[in-house]
Amino acid sequence: MPQLSGNKSAKHRRDIAACRALLRTGSLTFYAASHFLPRDIRDSATVLYAFCRLTDDAVDLASNKAAGLHRMRERLEHVYTGQPMANPIDRAFTDVVERLAIPRALPEALLDGCEWDVVGRRYEDLESLQAYAARVAGSVGAMMALVMGVRDPNIVARACDLGVAMQLSNIARDVGEDAREGRLFLPLQWLAEAGIDADAWMQHPTHSRELGSVIQRLLLSADEIYARADAGIAHLPRTCRPGIRAARILYAEIGREVERRGLDSISSRAVVPGKRKVALLAQSLFSSVSTDYNLANPPLEATQFIADAVAMSSPRHTAISQDGFMPIPWWNLARSWARVVEILEKLELRQAAQFNADALPPPSPRRYVAAQPNVVPIPWWNLARSWVRIVELLEQLEQRDQFESTSG
Repeated sequence: MPQLSGNKSAKHRRDIAACRALLRTGSLTFYAASHFLPRDIRDSATVLYAFCRLTDDAVDLASNKAAGLHRMRERLEHVYTGQPMANPIDRAFTDVVERLAIPRALPEALLDGCEWDVVGRRYEDLESLQAYAARVAGSVGAMMALVMGVRDPNIVARACDLGVAMQLSNIARDVGEDAREGRLFLPLQWLAEAGIDADAWMQHPTHSRELGSVIQRLLLSADEIYARADAGIAHLPRTCRPGIRAARILYAEIGREVERRGLDSISSRAVVPGKRKVALLAQSLFSSVSTDYNLANPPLEATQFIADAVAMSSPRHTAISQDGFMPIPWWNLARSWARVVEILEKLELRQAAQFNADALPPPSPRRYVAAQPNVVPIPWWNLARSWVRIVELLEQLEQRDQFESTSG
């Protein structure tokens, strides 16, 4: 692997720090979760998600969404010509794209999905909805696979499955929220079969048994695709499996919470209880995902173009070998827990001060030190305290989310 010069290396580190800072203020959940990834993968994943965050903001926060999307396409053009705009995220993303040979079709698919959002596209059936999910989430799943050094077409197809399933979970949870913003993602055919006139319902979005049946169908479809994805998770590098498995389990649990609420995604937004999250996280760390699906199952029709794009690309060098991984020392895992607790505390403080933006100073940069083999292990009781603190913080955030959803 070519080495960076001293000046370029320092500049690159500053660019990575800028990506990390963006996620620390805009995507704190991913920022916290990234601490469960191996260090050599964490930076590239951070850059990838920073670019995705930038794309979302350029469209969602722009007064002219079409213009914001056009600017992102221009920036992507500069990335793929190797001449990024003078922006730390663009520079860092260009490095990741070139180093890992990320096909242009993948980030372009993400932008296409954003464009579908801008024009308010609706989806006639499950297949067309999967085509949308493939662009806004399956493409990100495939890019994450490349970040982890995985290019096997079958595993990439399963990574796309995971992204699509997660997006379907989000859609099932956010039916009411989307409707109030003028967006409808539920398949129009399913609504018609349930006796629901989509246009009339959008005028007065309310929950009904018929609507619940449509949401249930969507959750069952998501579960089917989660099961397809499990075979891919089982073939990821060992140090990456816990984090990806955690994401799969936690997102699928969104569907279970929607079911517990009587499939009512209109009256409130389903929030997985804090204690349940911690229990599921423990499950993801210390258990394996069973699968009834073959790794070699063909991709979903909606994600075939993503798998094909990856298959036709090749990296100059692989970011990480899939063989010969050593298990993560338990004290490093404990350090990750401690860092996640610290991040969750910042999130709690930020939410508490949301009505007074000046109440908190901007977060100060931290100095990250790689764990060394001779580090004294963190006592088990400190790790237990971290678990307890995570439970407390998640419960507080859950209560705040529920308050905001009912008062907003």
